[in-house]
Amino acid sequence: MKAVNLYNQFKDAVSNLQSITLLALRLILAYGFYQPAMNKIGNVSGIAEWFASMNYPLPTLNAYLATGTETLGVILLTLGLGTRIISIPLIIVMLVAIFTVHFSNGFAASDNGFEIPLYYGLMLLVLLTHGAGKFSIDHIISKKR
Repeated sequence: MKAVNLYNQFKDAVSNLQSITLLALRLILAYGFYQPAMNKIGNVSGIAEWFASMNYPLPTLNAYLATGTETLGVILLTLGLGTRIISIPLIIVMLVAIFTVHFSNGFAASDNGFEIPLYYGLMLLVLLTHGAGKFSIDHIISKKR
């Protein structure tokens, strides 16, 4: 019985860290998407050509969609605004990256495998299911309703 009480105290203590953890996930993801988004903004036509070389349908449209999604993702994840919503298109971007670019290289990031986009997708799934946490505009908005 004492072990159960100790476990419950431990569980309650670490549960208090949930919002800090969600903030850390949001900021790490925003940082991770920042440079790819900036690269795409600086060369959308090059991204469209690259997409065309991989036989993406509507490569120019998809280049703009990927660029917009990643750029908006950086902003919204940083602010914790619309976190659950932006997580969905970002997960789709990660799935497309996994299956069109990285999967054939295996798992390891060192081989340009799907390891990193998989981790990003899983972190985004956590944000989709748990929200942005207390340190977010989403939380402020939900308290006002």
